[in-house]
Amino acid sequence: MHITPEMYKKMSEKHSPKSNHKINIVTAFVVGGLICTLGQLIASALEFYGFDETECGAWTSIILVVLSSVCTGFGWYQKLAKHAGAGTLVPITGFSNAVSSSAIESSSEGFVLGVGAKIFTIAGPVILYGCAAAFVYGLILYFFV
Repeated sequence: MHITPEMYKKMSEKHSPKSNHKINIVTAFVVGGLICTLGQLIASALEFYGFDETECGAWTSIILVVLSSVCTGFGWYQKLAKHAGAGTLVPITGFSNAVSSSAIESSSEGFVLGVGAKIFTIAGPVILYGCAAAFVYGLILYFFV
């Protein structure tokens, strides 16, 4: 039997799970907002204890990265992402999750050929193109502004 693209599309739509986009969008928005609120609470607490603005930002980032990595290690971040979707892609925690997940998945292959070689499999392109974009924007800023 020859399956045409139209037949395949109909079969795929019939067997694909239905998704409620409105609820998914609201859930992602709420969870992303809660992650950002947690970051703000951490920053406010650090500021209350006498840290200056630069230190607050640095320590807040460090704490969020560590919390995200720990949650990834225990499998909690994936459970949250299953229900919250894009809400867990808040840049710093999502990046930490991507790096931690790659390290955990490749840990059975050893530290050098496993973790060391594959830790940036997902996050590598983000680092590469982020640095390249920053360089280009820096040149534009330097020469034209």
